Amino acid sequence: MSNTIRITVSGTLVALVMFGSPASAANATAQQVDFSNPAFAPVTGTTSIPVGANDFCKRSRTDCAPNSRVVDVETLTSARWERLVAINDQVNSAITPETDQDNYNVAEYWTYPTDGRGDCEDIALEKRRELMAAGWDASTLLMTVVRERNGDGHAVLMVRTDRGDLILDNQNARVLVWTDTPYEYIKRQSQADAGRWVGLNDDRATITAAAN
Repeated sequence: MSNTIRITVSGTLVALVMFGSPASAANATAQQVDFSNPAFAPVTGTTSIPVGANDFCKRSRTDCAPNSRVVDVETLTSARWERLVAINDQVNSAITPETDQDNYNVAEYWTYPTDGRGDCEDIALEKRRELMAAGWDASTLLMTVVRERNGDGHAVLMVRTDRGDLILDNQNARVLVWTDTPYEYIKRQSQADAGRWVGLNDDRATITAAAN
């Protein structure tokens, strides 16, 4: 595998970064992260928690507690990148997509797909759980609500790394920077508190509308 990762924003290469050794990775985490870089999704402020997420938090309070520490970003070494891709592939392959209506007889129900079936948010929750078990910090693994081009709601997992906000999606096998996905980004979990959510300022939606 190459020891570089190409970071693009809307198809434009914005960075070609060498994966560092453990020593250089440690130095990278100590540096201030420039969140104005377009590889990071801009945050607007506190917003409402999705109905399904709120219900999930009532049933699983330990998954929705304030984080004991906040890690701004995970340093994306070659080994971590490979692990990220492997977990995304494994969960996408292991879970059979099924709507909440078909599986639970309700319109919206967030839960871990322990029966091997689940919809987008269940699959994203499982990826978050498995990445945490693999050593990723909870504050960098953020459930995220987006809108598809046809107007439907969808959920993905946003992973905050020093290379940008990467998206794990059950509808796409590739792990992409958020700007290279075909969604309008609405809101995500707060890094400080998994039970609180913040809005996202996705200017790309305005640009697309203006162009049309």
